[in-house]
Amino acid sequence: MRVAVIGATGNVGTSLLRALAADPAVAAVRGLARRVPDHAPDKTSWWPVDLGDPHPAAENALREALRGMDAVVHLGWLLQPARDPMITWRTNVGGTERVLRAVARVGVPAVLCASSVAAYTSGPPPSRRRERPVVREDASTHGRPTAAYSREKAYQERLLDIFERDHPEVRVVRMRPAFLLKRESASQQRRLFLGPFVPGGLLRPGLPPLLPNIPGLRLQVLHTDDAAEAWRLALHRPVRGAFNLATDPVLDTRDLANLLDTTPRTVPLAVLRVALTAAWTARLTPASPALFDTMVRLPVMDCSRAREELGWTPRRDARQTVAALLAGLRDAAGGPTPPLRSRLPGGRAEELAKGPGRVP
Repeated sequence: MRVAVIGATGNVGTSLLRALAADPAVAAVRGLARRVPDHAPDKTSWWPVDLGDPHPAAENALREALRGMDAVVHLGWLLQPARDPMITWRTNVGGTERVLRAVARVGVPAVLCASSVAAYTSGPPPSRRRERPVVREDASTHGRPTAAYSREKAYQERLLDIFERDHPEVRVVRMRPAFLLKRESASQQRRLFLGPFVPGGLLRPGLPPLLPNIPGLRLQVLHTDDAAEAWRLALHRPVRGAFNLATDPVLDTRDLANLLDTTPRTVPLAVLRVALTAAWTARLTPASPALFDTMVRLPVMDCSRAREELGWTPRRDARQTVAALLAGLRDAAGGPTPPLRSRLPGGRAEELAKGPGRVP
């Protein structure tokens, strides 16, 4: 099997390349990325491709990169800059459209696409009196229109709906994972969600003075390596459609407080939202209040289909997964690819100069 992985240098892509390198049924991998590293895992060759480039030459390059492949795994996605949604739209929605056109044009028989729990239609805010809804893969996927990430994932789902209708000969799989975490992604996730003003050392056990307690909040996570295994299994099985991906248990604020060895303090949701809005307005954080609104309204996913049809079993539970990320944040851990590197050229000073959310 020959596999093209788009977004191969990111959080999921690096884990998937390792899994494919160890898979004897995979003969060759093409890793597509905007910024290619200096070295490649076994079986992998790098192809420079920018999904955000709408020019015909870039689309021709994408088609050539996919030509002759037995499957395409589309992981390419921009989370930042959240303050300029036209940039993320051009890569995330426009890029997905170009990928699907290329798949159809060169005759790739299977495409596996990274969706998200955030694609599901947003529910009510959390409450101690109300359980979070549990959704299977047939639930509506209209996202939360006010949040760019959720909105773009929902548009991606519509593009896949149309592509499935028009190209029934292509096997289409959509993975809808929970929050994907691993130690090597810690520095990238700090840049994406916390920004340069939050030191990783603040997350040492017993040190955080306050962890806001949001009654009714439920959080699902998954180790990135376990997510990559689900993608690898789906490459080899004649499955179609969507798969929810998360591990047990579903976490609440008390679980997070235990991991940080601190005490959660109840803070009204409205007060926390005002504080986040103030930080966003002052350009102190890269994460928008709209993303927070989406996070606290996410449903709980039923992941039984992935277990039953893929034979998939996560190796790490949710607490182990969060603990690995927290340890990575404390140690400023990173990976060998440009998106995952622990230190950017210029360091924190460069992050501060460009502003939170502007550094890739």
